[in-house]
Amino acid sequence: MTVHLVGAGPGDPGLITARGLDLIRRCDALVYDRLVARELVAEAPEQALRFPRAHLDQEQVNELLVRLGRRGLEVVRLKGGDPYVFGRGAEECLALAQAGIPYDVVPGVSSLASVPAAAGIPVTHRGVADRVTLATGHAADGSEPDYEALARAGGTLVLFMALDRLERVAAGLVGAGLAPSTPAAVISRGTRPDQQVAFAPLGRIVGAAAELHGPALVVVGETVALAAVLAAGAVEAAAVAA
Repeated sequence: MTVHLVGAGPGDPGLITARGLDLIRRCDALVYDRLVARELVAEAPEQALRFPRAHLDQEQVNELLVRLGRRGLEVVRLKGGDPYVFGRGAEECLALAQAGIPYDVVPGVSSLASVPAAAGIPVTHRGVADRVTLATGHAADGSEPDYEALARAGGTLVLFMALDRLERVAAGLVGAGLAPSTPAAVISRGTRPDQQVAFAPLGRIVGAAAELHGPALVVVGETVALAAVLAAGAVEAAAVAA
């Protein structure tokens, strides 16, 4: 028996790893997040037990994984993105370890780089950004991000769970020293067929993203401006190929 914490990737079901998909297809029980693609849930065996995460708090999820593991089942805990990137995977692993339940972690394609890439944004680029800072705009304890540290970081900022607080986040970054003209983007439902992207300077990004819905990623930095150049190049290359 093993509980496998599997990263489902950023949204597109085709971006799960081969190992993750194989484990889903062989599991006895599947515990899955709300944002996981339905196509991946459907890959579990017909007789497999299925437990949606919806309406369960983290403690209840931990208890469910321990309970299923103690039954001797092969359990897949299917999590959006990567289990260890704002996925609370470590909390679940600690609960399993304390209960003596064997587990392993199957990394997933994180939204950190894949969602910006799907919008045409490289998070690093030689001569433009040599570092990426990952942060959350919505801390579990309700605290604000350290805007001064983020503004000093340089390179590209990638902010998870920031859409609901976008006005405060944008104002906080500008107040901490980032220029209102800094290129920014909000990517809604990244990598999915219904993906939407809003591009605007940081000082105007709130209005530009007003109609977008979560899940969304906020990207701030000079590499965002490359998206338009790269998109134009892709169109020209396609025209030449045709």
